[in-house]
Amino acid sequence: MIWAVVFLASCGKDTTLTIKPQPVVVASTVYFSKDLVPIFTKSCAVSSCHASGGQKPDLSTDNAYNALINGKYIDLTTPANSILYERLIGKLSPSMPMGQTNNPSNLNNLVLAWIKQGAKKN
Repeated sequence: MIWAVVFLASCGKDTTLTIKPQPVVVASTVYFSKDLVPIFTKSCAVSSCHASGGQKPDLSTDNAYNALINGKYIDLTTPANSILYERLIGKLSPSMPMGQTNNPSNLNNLVLAWIKQGAKKN
């Protein structure tokens, strides 16, 4: 009698594939006062958040631009490394807006486009 023993071995690899959505290119001019301030006012400059006397930066209508520029939240040399943008995309913690899985009105793309366009007070 001949006995044969066969061992089967397999090699497996679990792979996690994360696909980051590519930023949408904003081809038109992004206006700070018309496009960004209304979003900041509604979603950020609320009680105990980024309003006057709250967390920095103060994103209330009258203070938002100076707070972002003077607080060094904007990097004109490398826009994607701007603190404001990195908070919005979740690269820096805590991500903003706090407690929301998605920020409003495609804010990431608008902010990045605005910075790339020179972060003007327009």
